[in-house]
Amino acid sequence: MISSPFVRCLLVMLSFSVLPVACTSPDSSQKLAVPASSSSVPATGDSLVEGTIGEASTLIPLLATDSSSHAVAGQIYNGLVKYDKNLNIVGDLAETFDISADGLTIIFHLHHGVKWHDGAPFTAKDVLYTYNVTIDPKTPTAYAEDFKQVKHITALDSYTIQVTYSEPFAPALASWGVNILPAHLLEGKDITKSPLAREPVGTGPYRFREWVSGQKIVLEANTDYFEGRPYIDRFIYRIIPDSSTMYMELKAGAIDLMNLTPVQYARQTSAKSFTDRFNKYRYPSSTYLYMGYNLRHPLFGDRRIRQAMTAAINKDELIQGVLFGMGQRSYGPIVPGRWAYNPLVKDIGYDPKHAVELLAQAGWKEKNSEGILVKDGKPFKFTILTNQGNQQRLMTAQIVQQRLRQVGIDVKIRVVEWAAFLKEFVNKGNFEVVLLAWSISQDPDMYDIWHSSKNKPGELNFIGFSNPEVDRLLVEGRNTFDLEKRKRAYFRIQEILAEEQPYTFLYVPDALPVVSSRIRGVEPAPAGIGHNQNRWYVPKNEQVY
Repeated sequence: MISSPFVRCLLVMLSFSVLPVACTSPDSSQKLAVPASSSSVPATGDSLVEGTIGEASTLIPLLATDSSSHAVAGQIYNGLVKYDKNLNIVGDLAETFDISADGLTIIFHLHHGVKWHDGAPFTAKDVLYTYNVTIDPKTPTAYAEDFKQVKHITALDSYTIQVTYSEPFAPALASWGVNILPAHLLEGKDITKSPLAREPVGTGPYRFREWVSGQKIVLEANTDYFEGRPYIDRFIYRIIPDSSTMYMELKAGAIDLMNLTPVQYARQTSAKSFTDRFNKYRYPSSTYLYMGYNLRHPLFGDRRIRQAMTAAINKDELIQGVLFGMGQRSYGPIVPGRWAYNPLVKDIGYDPKHAVELLAQAGWKEKNSEGILVKDGKPFKFTILTNQGNQQRLMTAQIVQQRLRQVGIDVKIRVVEWAAFLKEFVNKGNFEVVLLAWSISQDPDMYDIWHSSKNKPGELNFIGFSNPEVDRLLVEGRNTFDLEKRKRAYFRIQEILAEEQPYTFLYVPDALPVVSSRIRGVEPAPAGIGHNQNRWYVPKNEQVY
């Protein structure tokens, strides 16, 4: 889910984001569905309207942990580097970069002539500010850890940055894809109180224009963009917190881009009247859905309970019933097809009898008159918390609810508006079980999600997971350039998580974006469809805005 392509992992909703690096990573052995397109001459003008379920929380990306915020920020800001369409790291604000033979020093040569949206020049000072504010203990960010690995950073001149590490740090280069912030507007001020949260100023292809709370965020093309102005004049995010309503708006021509649900893709979009107006795409995503257990809660401290929950859930049923077969099982935090994916991890298969046995071992043997397990006079009950507007997650929760009821567990489902879901529940650890998704980056580093030091409010290990061996392996995996050593570390982490079951890993859905056929230049690639969005255009005779 999951937004800025280099943030280690992000909370993901069913909003679809077509950023320069999409939250997708198709296996090269799989074919992308490519609709036919007619040739035409690129032209400037028109608007692109994207439907999004969730509203951004802040447009200062350093402070955001949700995909809605990072989707918008990704149009406004740049990093020093980015992924190209084939998922290779290339320069962005850095025109070129040099890496020393030992991998411990990176020199970034910045583009000259780049301007912030207010006209101020972009220089090395902005990079230094971004680094310093990120590692500042007073900055409430989940993304400081990568920059804490830096031993020394200096500006050799106004357009050259040298970064030195004291030991190998495998994600070093990718970490500099973080959005660079404007020093001239933020330095010496409290970033948490900055007006840039609502009216951002970046260097990116689109400038901020308007934010109408609960309705829309409007961006306009940056005519001075250093890579050339985008063809499409305006990028509008319409906030529609219900996927069915969003689909009706799509068919009515009120939005141009959204992520289809599996039922919409399979059953509601095959008629010629639809395919003449829209192009559909399908490819494996880099997102996995999971049930996360609050390990501070007395119910879930016993791993036998967590194992029992997984054994009681039929993942194939979810893939067929919710995804219409458009997805695959998830066994851990690395999606299939990645080099760090461990194919030998043993999943806990669907086995209700085994679930009952595990629950009995944990002391849950008796049932009350309603068939609910009881221990010390208390029934086994809890609430699954998930976000509003995501029908796919609600359906998943309902099927899980039925399966757990069959083994004697009383489950309630609570659906909460996205901003409140993050602020009042997830960030504060105020939940029993959450149903969420992670969109994972190309590098398998998972430090921010699984290391025991990352469990403070607002950080990403919000379930409170702690395992000394995992802590050690996370450090080993990031502090070496040896691919085999990294692979061994991540393979072992997946084995431990499969045993501990701090999450019940459910499934990896396919990405199902749909784009209006008047939008030309869409080019499917290993990075998804959004890698060249600045080159999307609408022929003059088809422009509607």
